Amino acid sequence: MKPLPSRPAVLTAAVLSVFLNIPAASAAPEVATPAAAPAAQAWIDVATFSGMGMPMGNMGGGAAGALGGLFGGKGGGGENTFGNTRTMSAGRWVDVTVRARANPGLEEARQAVPEGFLSPALELRTPKNAPPVTRDDEELTPEPHEKPRGRMLLYWGCGSTIRQGQPRVVDMATASAGDYAKFFVARSATQRGAHSAAGRPVWPSSADGRLVPATASLVGEHAFSGKGIPDGFRFRIPPAQDLMPPLALEQAARDGVTDLSWNAIATARAYFVSAMGSNAKEDMVMWTSSELADTGFGLMDYQTNAAVDRWLKEKVLLAPTTTSCSVPKGIFGEHGGMLRVIAYGDELNLVHPPRPKDPKAKWDPVWAVKLRVKAVTSGMLGMSGAAQERGDSQRERGKAADGEAQGQPALPQPMELLKGIFGR
Repeated sequence: MKPLPSRPAVLTAAVLSVFLNIPAASAAPEVATPAAAPAAQAWIDVATFSGMGMPMGNMGGGAAGALGGLFGGKGGGGENTFGNTRTMSAGRWVDVTVRARANPGLEEARQAVPEGFLSPALELRTPKNAPPVTRDDEELTPEPHEKPRGRMLLYWGCGSTIRQGQPRVVDMATASAGDYAKFFVARSATQRGAHSAAGRPVWPSSADGRLVPATASLVGEHAFSGKGIPDGFRFRIPPAQDLMPPLALEQAARDGVTDLSWNAIATARAYFVSAMGSNAKEDMVMWTSSELADTGFGLMDYQTNAAVDRWLKEKVLLAPTTTSCSVPKGIFGEHGGMLRVIAYGDELNLVHPPRPKDPKAKWDPVWAVKLRVKAVTSGMLGMSGAAQERGDSQRERGKAADGEAQGQPALPQPMELLKGIFGR
């Protein structure tokens, strides 16, 4: 696989800002919102990352940092700190948040978990200088940037050949807001999950940063306790919401076509594949496995069950029985790109007591839990899973030597790709 051109089209933060300001398709909530918020609420995010992990937390600001956010990254490193379910760091991660309506300043809590996960109980703490509670998961304030140059191309659909009518193209030098809106189709039904905010203790925490063991299981009884958390906040996590096994991605070249295959995950509700890179003309190129045009930016994250089911019918997502997909010939040429595959787990929503059948009946829920599950793998298009894990040791040693000779650290291969994409 040849290296990326030294100066491909620049996808700057200005382009990403345009995209982020475009409303994405959203899903209707699966469960009606109760008249009164539960006395206590917990959010649990579960993620398994494999392949070439990307240290998003160390990418810095600017375009690279914005791209990290689109990839789901918020912080990084291999330590078990809160937010690792969004960093793309290889491993098994669990993030937890809890709040108590009677104690909006809750500083600490405990979560009793099955011995098959961790023992003793998890210690949750509200981080120092935690942001205030907001309705939105994130607030992005784009900074002004110079007008970008170059073109972006979007392809979609599994198969050996490019579909008729593709690619969809936008020229960043002349595109209007309407052109960007048409190009950046990005379905998303991601709702609030585990998050850090004032009065909402989290795990992992400053008091408990244990790593999730390789054989850990969440299946079994869990319970939350703390000042203001009502007694009896107990629930069971079934096998369908347990930590997923890692996705193992394999690739095979066939006359310019890249055949992808991965292991079946029994609890997966659907799959989605996306790739981003450059072509011989130095255009920014995107491809996804969807049968409908979609950049995939919004789909590389947790999605609601209702949205997954709808997008399966529309063939935006791949069926849970699917374990292969081909990237058509002629999209990326010999320059490759960054490849990602996500398996959506079955979201669990529990409320106690359950909503009465009579819609007019009074309902004061005591506690509620939202648990989300996903598995994601990433790698270089055209590089087999075994090669990604093994790496080219001689090449890496050469890069390290060159970096030391110039007084600069060698960049890992995924970072080199991103550096090439952004022309930095």
